[in-house]
Amino acid sequence: MGLSDFHRAFIRNIPNASQYELHGLLTPEEFLETYDFPVADMLTRAEEQLNRFKNGSSIDAIVGYMDFPVSTMLPILCKKFGTHSPTLESLLKCEHKYWSRLEQRKVMPEHIPEFRVFSPFDFDALEKLDLPYPIWVKPIKSSGSFLGFYVDSDQRFAEACAEIRERIEKIAEPFNHVLQYADLPPEIREVDGHACLAESIIAGRQCTLEGYSHNGSVRTIGIVDSIRYENQVSFFRYEYPSSLPDQIQERMEELSSTIIRAIGYDNGAFNIEYFWDLQNDKIWLLEINTRVSQSHSYLFEKVDGATNQLATIETGLGHDPTFPHREGEFFCAAKFFWRVFEDGVVTRVPSEDDYARARAEMPEVIVRPQVEVGTRLSELIEQDSYSYALAYIFVAAQSRKELLDKYMRCRELLPFEYQPHSADEPVELAWKS
Repeated sequence: MGLSDFHRAFIRNIPNASQYELHGLLTPEEFLETYDFPVADMLTRAEEQLNRFKNGSSIDAIVGYMDFPVSTMLPILCKKFGTHSPTLESLLKCEHKYWSRLEQRKVMPEHIPEFRVFSPFDFDALEKLDLPYPIWVKPIKSSGSFLGFYVDSDQRFAEACAEIRERIEKIAEPFNHVLQYADLPPEIREVDGHACLAESIIAGRQCTLEGYSHNGSVRTIGIVDSIRYENQVSFFRYEYPSSLPDQIQERMEELSSTIIRAIGYDNGAFNIEYFWDLQNDKIWLLEINTRVSQSHSYLFEKVDGATNQLATIETGLGHDPTFPHREGEFFCAAKFFWRVFEDGVVTRVPSEDDYARARAEMPEVIVRPQVEVGTRLSELIEQDSYSYALAYIFVAAQSRKELLDKYMRCRELLPFEYQPHSADEPVELAWKS
């Protein structure tokens, strides 16, 4: 579902790829270039496409690697066409953030923050939360940190709720449609896509554990470090392999197995985001995602020799994946986010000659620009609430220092400029060493 040419290339490199025939279900643009998700219509069109295909061929797996609405549509389609998938209810115990916290609290209460559910449309909500500042506020269903806010005052809470009220319908309406397909307990039936969570702040070194479950056996693929900018919100890079101590990684693997088994999530890939508080030697679970991270596909291929998409394909077929380990060409790899922290209009992007020079010098590097001349940064899709990504830069290297050097070299070779709303002159964003 939503298969792009970029990820098709990774999947073609997995073991046994020659035995599989891949077909795109709907288009990636329907999921990546909009916040308008007519899920009912999407499901209808996906079923029609699958039925047409079924007339002449077999459907052996229906899979995807994207967040909402792809992730939540897949169990519905898989059930209808008899292919392998986690149940919709087990998936929602991960993706419905309030339901997920309730399930986590049953088996690992010491590893989750204090949390409260509230309605952003309730103007007395703040009086009922009884959580000290600072807190993190987010919808019970979101994607890419959409409508997530760091709140440290009553005024900031009011401002966050105002923005959430204005924009939450984009996610709430299609998510509520998906909820109609699920068998929900009474306490969850009352908390739909218009609700929000307030959580105590958790912090530390952030990472993401990638894994999968097959016939009740939970396995780890690898752990990727998530390194942020100075604002402690926006991601600077994802780096693999993790530099966390081995014993911390082992504890995260044990926690992941515990929660995935507890919620009954099986026959599918997942990733779980954690924080490790070094000072208190505390591991916090941030959230569970019911897919591999497409941001990590390049990283696993370059370091281990196979993309994490292997778990997507193999579990979808009902197989138990076999992953290579450290059999790639490089010691480490990263996805860098080239960001700016104010709104504006893009006035210059690299030319084809600029990109060609970068490829010639660093052939293993992949640059995926996210803007073009005339792009209004605040209109970009899938941004956090504090920054805008101009480009994603995928880098592989034989040392962590070399990773940063290559990223800096890319910024030197690839000029971007934008016109901030508050300035008369464009800002040049070529790297200055």
